[in-house]
Amino acid sequence: MFIKQLLYISTFCVVATSATAQTKVKQSNVWPAVKKETRPWTRWWWMGNAVDQKNIGMLLRKYQQAGFGGVEVTPIYGAIGYESRYIDFLSPKWMDMLNYTATTASQLGMGVDMNTGTGWPFGGPQIKPADAATRLIVQTYKLNPGEIVKDAIRVNDPKQRDVAVLQALVAYDEKGNATNVMSKVDANGNFNMPPVTAKTEIYAAFAGKTLQKVKRAAPGGEGYTLDHLSKTATDTYLARFTNAYKSGRPNVRAYFNDSYEVYGASWSPVLFDAFQKEHGYDLRLHLRELMSEDDKEAIGRVKSDYRETMSNMLLHNFTQNWTNWAHGLKSITKNQSHGSPGNLLDLYGTVDIPECETFGSSKFNIPGLRRDSADVRNVDPNPIMLEFASSAGHVNSKPLVSSETFTWLTEHFKTSYSQCKPEVEQIFLSGVNHVFYHGTTYSPEDVKFPGWLFYASMNMVPDNSLWSHGKGLNEYITRCQSVLQAGKADNEILMYWPIYDAWNHHKGLDMPLAIHDINEWLIPTAFYKNATNLQKKGYSLDFVSDLALSKSLGTTAGVKTSANANYKVLVVPECTMMPVETLQQIIKLAAQGATVIFQKLPEDVPGLADVEGRRAKLKQLLSTLKFSNSGGVKQAAVGAGKVLLSADLDDALTTALVPAEKLVETGLQFIRRDVNGSKYYYLVNHTPKAIDTRIPLNGAFASVTIMDPQSGSFGLASASTTKQKTYVRVQLQSGEALILFASMQAKATSSKWKYLEKPTGEVKLENTWSLAFTQGGPTLPAPKKLSKLTSWTDLGDTTAVNFSGTGVYTSTFTLPAKTAGEYVLDLGQVDESARVWINGKEVGILWSIPFKARVGSFLKAGQNTIKVEVDNLMANRIRYMDQHNIEWRKYHEINFVNINYKPFDAANWKPVPSGLLGPVKLVQY
Repeated sequence: MFIKQLLYISTFCVVATSATAQTKVKQSNVWPAVKKETRPWTRWWWMGNAVDQKNIGMLLRKYQQAGFGGVEVTPIYGAIGYESRYIDFLSPKWMDMLNYTATTASQLGMGVDMNTGTGWPFGGPQIKPADAATRLIVQTYKLNPGEIVKDAIRVNDPKQRDVAVLQALVAYDEKGNATNVMSKVDANGNFNMPPVTAKTEIYAAFAGKTLQKVKRAAPGGEGYTLDHLSKTATDTYLARFTNAYKSGRPNVRAYFNDSYEVYGASWSPVLFDAFQKEHGYDLRLHLRELMSEDDKEAIGRVKSDYRETMSNMLLHNFTQNWTNWAHGLKSITKNQSHGSPGNLLDLYGTVDIPECETFGSSKFNIPGLRRDSADVRNVDPNPIMLEFASSAGHVNSKPLVSSETFTWLTEHFKTSYSQCKPEVEQIFLSGVNHVFYHGTTYSPEDVKFPGWLFYASMNMVPDNSLWSHGKGLNEYITRCQSVLQAGKADNEILMYWPIYDAWNHHKGLDMPLAIHDINEWLIPTAFYKNATNLQKKGYSLDFVSDLALSKSLGTTAGVKTSANANYKVLVVPECTMMPVETLQQIIKLAAQGATVIFQKLPEDVPGLADVEGRRAKLKQLLSTLKFSNSGGVKQAAVGAGKVLLSADLDDALTTALVPAEKLVETGLQFIRRDVNGSKYYYLVNHTPKAIDTRIPLNGAFASVTIMDPQSGSFGLASASTTKQKTYVRVQLQSGEALILFASMQAKATSSKWKYLEKPTGEVKLENTWSLAFTQGGPTLPAPKKLSKLTSWTDLGDTTAVNFSGTGVYTSTFTLPAKTAGEYVLDLGQVDESARVWINGKEVGILWSIPFKARVGSFLKAGQNTIKVEVDNLMANRIRYMDQHNIEWRKYHEINFVNINYKPFDAANWKPVPSGLLGPVKLVQY
């Protein structure tokens, strides 16, 4: 039944060892069908909204031909000198351009998403100061006996004079007792209170404004940033879009919101009331604790309540409100929740597509993979951070989890596809199944090289000298995503995230949980250490919030979320703070049949109200767990289920009969998908060594099909089943990925996978190579005859040193006799991507390390011809332009900066190696 539901990914599959080498093969039903969502999409920056229908159509066709499935329109600031082309955001003309984009994209089989704003974060001309992002300003007045506050109670900061509103006035006596004296202030701020009789401290709380405006705003999008905690402000913001749509709803698939970067927004005018409704006490009377940073219990408790209130306001007043608005337009939402001062799991889980992002580059131990410290940021994408988005997606059964991908992967113009591959694989391993490039800048045809560019982009644009080979990378991503979007996530562990431990912190006010701050709020925690260790041991897990847990059910099979996501066990890592309601629910899940593992029992309740009463309830609930020892793991029977207690979670999981995937002991990493009991295993080898071994899969499967996402080829694996384990032979070189389809029902294909056994010989391609440069600039170098392959920068030709574009190599080689078995073409070092033909037939694109392809079907006995088309990076041409003061970057606002946000200048760069460096050889197996 399942096999009939699978369709072939494309009419072209590839036979390869790695990278992408393309050739026509028979159609099959192995690969899932390609849809626009299975292809990568890209963020499409509209600079100055200077767009027109001719260029929109031309560019969309290029994107479609390169393998993109859609675009995400994000208007930003414009290029200097093109102001006459600017179009105001949401004006009738702008709407015409958006509608034309949606119509043209649909005709091309593509989709369109749209930023619900320009630049970031949300804001614009419709946001007046009353609805703008707000910060709490507290001023204190110290009085001795007999003194009064002489001056009017007004905010001291002159920038806040016209916008700040006094919201609370509290007097503290010497014993710390607080009295609300707000009624003693008149409309002019005069404080009508008699002289104090004892030392007194007055706290005045103002709802001030951050005064932040939209960052990188496009024409018509300038203005104050929105108060995301206010429903009124959110409604006001969205009304501008609703009004612009009166003539017709645009065909936008999803509305996008970028990462929360509302700096210093610690307040909202309605927060006092929301706080009292939620926690049952008046925050006005605890201003001293709120503003203190002393490491005292009450201070942490008040701040925990305050942060929880902010979280809920952001969740309901903005995130859910915005999502409901989009649904009313028959669209969905795509949100980057990271950076928010709230529970990331709930914020991600409320929208239709949770989206994470990678910022910077990771270090991979793949031989030959370039990583120059001068070209990367000192920021490593963290897989656990990415998994907040994917966990929310999985727990809430969202079909898509997306990622803003390759942001600042390297310095401008130095990003290779070989560097992109392991980075995107790490994203896939983290549970993402829909990639958005960061990204592609709209650039009209009449703008010369390098076109318009956005400063933070990896420049996936037609002017990029690597563009002609981009389809190789995009088809790889498409094949992976077709599998990773199939069925449902298959993670056995549901791990509780103890957000209250993070919130119960005495320093600061709001607590934005940002990517760049994970060393403070994430990495030091037991939660992080346990999640990392369990995954290294071969367990698969998702994170769950108190809210999602409260809606879940326990069964004898485990835990079922409200969205019907199933997990074998709930794990509660060591934590101090836990609400009584959460502990009650956890015990209830066990009583219903679930297995729950505590690393350590919680010690306390969060928050300030009725602490002793809630502590007693917590203690009473814990006392109902009657533990007995069993091999070092304590167990307590609870209804139809059980609770285990062990400092060693691995031991507890073994006791709970939850097996890890032992395949990780080879160094391979994996993620699983479940389709009606059959499994997809996505495997990646990021170790420095080739792996050729039999790996165990958890489960007894009828057959296993190997699927190569680099090439599209497939075949039945060598596999055997013993004691609920299936052992499969896999071969992966460093940097390669494979997909295993472990089927419960039937064989996916009748053809067998061809393994490469020991090599039996090799042919070195050492004849003279002819090199011709076919496209690029600034000038096409003259043709060359090469007795030895070397970088274009070492040819003794200045035009070749400065050149970025395409060079075509041709040569011949002799194969004395063609024998049975297989031949693998090894190009050696390629800077940076290659397309190969042998005997006039296209082998395909070899776009990534290790630049090898199976080519036996293309060879013949005797003389053979080979053609290799190589694209290099943009770097050398940009270097030439900066050395000769050729102006190419001229933008409003930030203009163009380097990876360290300093003015960009490539004039002092060393030329980067370019071309086919080899050695090139054929290896016979």
